[in-house]
Amino acid sequence: MSMNFSEMGLSRKMLNSIEKVGFVEPTPIQSKAIPVILNGRDIIGQAHTGTGKTAAFGIPLLEMLDYSSKKVQALILCPTRELAVQVAREIAALASNRKEIEVLAIYGGQSIERQINTLKKGIQVVVGTPGRIMDHMRRKTLKLDDTKFVVLDEADEMLNMGFLEDIRYILSHVGKERQITMFSATMPKAIIALAQEFQKEPELIKVINRELTVSTVEQYYLEIGESRKFDALSKLIEYYNPQLSLVFCNTKKKVDELVPMLQAKGYLVDGLHGDMSQSLRNRVMNSFRNKSIKVLVATDVAARGIDVDDIEAVFNYDIPQDEEYYVHRIGRTGRAGKTGKAFSFAYGRSLHRLREIQRYTKIKIKSLNVPSEKDVNTKRMESFLGEINDILEQGNLSDYVPAVEELIARGYTSMEIAAALIKMNVSKRAYSQNEAGAKNNNRDREMIKLFVSAGSKHNIRVRDIVGAITGEAGIPGDRIGSIELLSKHSYVEVERRYAELVIDSLNRCKIKGNKIVAELARAK
Repeated sequence: MSMNFSEMGLSRKMLNSIEKVGFVEPTPIQSKAIPVILNGRDIIGQAHTGTGKTAAFGIPLLEMLDYSSKKVQALILCPTRELAVQVAREIAALASNRKEIEVLAIYGGQSIERQINTLKKGIQVVVGTPGRIMDHMRRKTLKLDDTKFVVLDEADEMLNMGFLEDIRYILSHVGKERQITMFSATMPKAIIALAQEFQKEPELIKVINRELTVSTVEQYYLEIGESRKFDALSKLIEYYNPQLSLVFCNTKKKVDELVPMLQAKGYLVDGLHGDMSQSLRNRVMNSFRNKSIKVLVATDVAARGIDVDDIEAVFNYDIPQDEEYYVHRIGRTGRAGKTGKAFSFAYGRSLHRLREIQRYTKIKIKSLNVPSEKDVNTKRMESFLGEINDILEQGNLSDYVPAVEELIARGYTSMEIAAALIKMNVSKRAYSQNEAGAKNNNRDREMIKLFVSAGSKHNIRVRDIVGAITGEAGIPGDRIGSIELLSKHSYVEVERRYAELVIDSLNRCKIKGNKIVAELARAK
């Protein structure tokens, strides 16, 4: 029988915070994990994303802090920047009744000086990615001698990303009197080995439901090869016209290839993957949240931490390698009581993998054909007829009646006139989208020249400038045009849409020890 929050021995302030954030009753992982953690036991919690695991460790963590101390008492490790920010936000919300508690997210791509200054003020809870945590430890700006509580969130994902040695280094520098909580969606041998090395008789708490319970998501697959995927994606977007959609690719390279192809079709689209700088990733995510872009193309790792309720469709452009990833992906739609659709493109081996996913999750994924051009035009026509219906109900059409009467006087029937207008409108919509695509693509590809205050005299080469731009601004190398390296300065061409980001990034970095000034080049 599950335990209510009020039965867990939590403080009144914590119960108020729980009520404030909107929790009514604990999820299964919260009900099982919170009492065990409060008793001081190490645990391994096996649960999927979306099961409430952040609160499962966040609530007892906050209850056990020494509020009189400003030292780092709790460390939470996450695989990605996005997840670190999300976890820090949720912990801060649970600590809203404790003004003395400070929570800080630490990750790469953010000013390390700002992080150092904040740490100096006194932080009790640090949430971060392994790489940046290690950076602070080596600088001695983050000391873990007094840390009593360590959480490894999505531990399997951190190991998949190659963070095993980083985690071992961090845990070996935490005081011996520590409590370690580990959460993982899967339980590979490496997780068990890590637990045996660092945890003390951990209790395994398993809350896994292989049956996908997202009843609000309609799931389909299309049996198509690689060469037909793009056409299928375009037609599905046209046919279903989702307000927001998420397209998953298995590689960063595929994301970079797909985004300009969709832009060329006129879609408001951008990409998200791990090689992009944090500032660029934040900008893309903000554009997606405020609907400035309608389609987001992403890898699985980059998409962790995306918390948008209005996503109406998810496209698996590539079938994920792991069943768990499929669950994570389609769980992005059909949220907050809304309906959603998930489309998977599969052929050959990937079709076999999709069938394994179907067996694993115990769900039925229906077969679907790619909408034909006629299907798409019919949908456009239906949309247009809906608009006509709205106009007819509004009235005020007297100014346009003489034009119809003139056409009737020429011998056309009212039926013919209406059909001609519908044909003209539907054709114009298809044409205008292609025109928009061409204009958007040309605009995005338009290059602009920047002045950079460093040249060959400063022992700088072209590849150093390229490295600074791709490393600091996080934009792909193929978005950089010609580079003119002169003695005391250089000129660099970049796509117009990235100019502001590149200027800002270069002005905050050094190239081979040289402080850089970057700005728009003046006309010669």
